[in-house]
Amino acid sequence: MTASIAAILARDLDKLVQELTLFEKEEALWRTEGQITNPAGNLCLHLVGNLNTYIGGILGASGYVRDREAEFSLKNIPKEELLAQVRQTKATVTHTLDMLSDEALQQPYPQQVLGHEMTVGFFLVHLTGHLSYHLGQINYLRRLLP
Repeated sequence: MTASIAAILARDLDKLVQELTLFEKEEALWRTEGQITNPAGNLCLHLVGNLNTYIGGILGASGYVRDREAEFSLKNIPKEELLAQVRQTKATVTHTLDMLSDEALQQPYPQQVLGHEMTVGFFLVHLTGHLSYHLGQINYLRRLLP
């Protein structure tokens, strides 16, 4: 099961790279429309922070320190820097999950993140859904914004 979760996360991080690359105008990464409050660039930073924290930092002891506020307040990060961060996140996630046994999925996740205790496996499935949710938002913004 660990390999399946790792494959889904890697696939969707590759798709995130593709989506960011497809933004024709770099400034569109930082724009919103109507009632949409989070631009694609900030959603990307949020995904990078989320996965580096909960997989790299907590499960992989990478030493990553999250600045969640900056994920939503930073603006105009160059596209190439965002792409580099996503690629590094993929490497961290892949490395960490490669070290995790299927038995580890049944262990309690070391932090209570969602307001209740959960297993590592449950939280990893949650994280795949979280990535997919925001990836869909980024795809929609890319197609919506000129």
